Amino acid sequence: AAGPRRATMGSLGRCLARSLPGPRCYGSAPAALREQTLVVAKPDAVQRRLLGDIIQRFERRGFQLVAMKLLQADRRLVDQHYERLRQKPFYPALAAYMTSGPVVAMVWEGYDVVRGTRAMVGDSGTAGTIRGDLSVHISR
Repeated sequence: AAGPRRATMGSLGRCLARSLPGPRCYGSAPAALREQTLVVAKPDAVQRRLLGDIIQRFERRGFQLVAMKLLQADRRLVDQHYERLRQKPFYPALAAYMTSGPVVAMVWEGYDVVRGTRAMVGDSGTAGTIRGDLSVHISR
């Protein structure tokens, strides 16, 4: 049987995932039930106290929170993660935003959690999703 699927993540996600505590042994549960994904709540979600709402949405879908950690994003890590955007005019503001406060890294586990998370997070501005319901519109 194939191992658990994982969402692809950039360098920021990999670094955060490595720093999270959590069980590494899963017993005899089927691989489909052990699928995991990493979700990072950015500084504004932490500052606006939205973590409870985010956690409730995942739990309502039957996913289990297996690890969570409050971290401060390091500027070098942000630079590495957003390397392809460094030449864009908005990059200094993006880097300042990502280092402006703590982020919360969460590992969620459950059946089809990768696809479920992608559907729940959604594009910015999509009603009925975490981004659509809880994000603030930021104009150019």
